[in-house]
Amino acid sequence: MNCTHLTEAGRPEPQTAYEDGCPQCVAAGFTGWVHLRTCLTCGLVACCDSSPRRHMSAHYEQTEHPVMRSYEPGEKWRWCFADELLG
Repeated sequence: MNCTHLTEAGRPEPQTAYEDGCPQCVAAGFTGWVHLRTCLTCGLVACCDSSPRRHMSAHYEQTEHPVMRSYEPGEKWRWCFADELLG
């Protein structure tokens, strides 16, 4: 299956620095995120599905921004929520 979301995804600058952690977790007083992800539509930084609060998945559900990428140092993979494909 081809995924146009993955091929057409932009590269916006992340809205927060990696060292700042998941902004939504930090704002709520939590520090237990596992990994960070960046929305390739708007640049939102949020925690992954292995984290207790799963803020990046919640962002997709609220906005339908289809593609996120890993914000982990050295990782460049992307995930399309809409088509459930890794790219």
